[in-house]
Amino acid sequence: MDLQTRKNKVNQSQFIPLVLIGAGVIVLGLAATRVLTRESLPADYTVVPSVVNFPAPELTLDDLNGRKVNLADYRQQIVLVNNWATWCPPCKEEMPTLLNYFNAHSKQGFMLIGIEAGDPVEEVASFVEEYRLTFPVLLDPNNKSLIAFNNDSLPSSYVIDHNGNVVLAWTGPINREMLEKYLTPLFEQ
Repeated sequence: MDLQTRKNKVNQSQFIPLVLIGAGVIVLGLAATRVLTRESLPADYTVVPSVVNFPAPELTLDDLNGRKVNLADYRQQIVLVNNWATWCPPCKEEMPTLLNYFNAHSKQGFMLIGIEAGDPVEEVASFVEEYRLTFPVLLDPNNKSLIAFNNDSLPSSYVIDHNGNVVLAWTGPINREMLEKYLTPLFEQ
């Protein structure tokens, strides 16, 4: 084998791994783009809640009118605390579902409390108006709720039972099926 043939074989053997690495980087980039733009998730994507058991945090925040609201004010009800933000795509996607569920079950001793994670009051008020939210929306400019529930992901939701204990926790969007399957049975307890 002459010197030129050997050089070509060496160059080819170095070239193949580079092509494979390059292809891998492209595939990873496309996958990351799909995840970040949520194209890979179906429209009805939801997560199953975790069963938990800990006392609801002591949390007092202002509503859109500047009134202090404490989570403890809603004891004796089943409460779904939903941490969200106006800029969060999955938060926007789940909001009509949460509102419809609230409207369907509010007469059964159910309360939904939306806690907005730090956007200016004007943006939150505009969002509430646009989505025609009828449940209490609290402002959380210092992320007290995210800290209290020890979860900085949005959306995140927590179910507080009649005794003031957090019994279910979602990190991610919720669909109606999951609400009916896991939350509705708590109304009968």
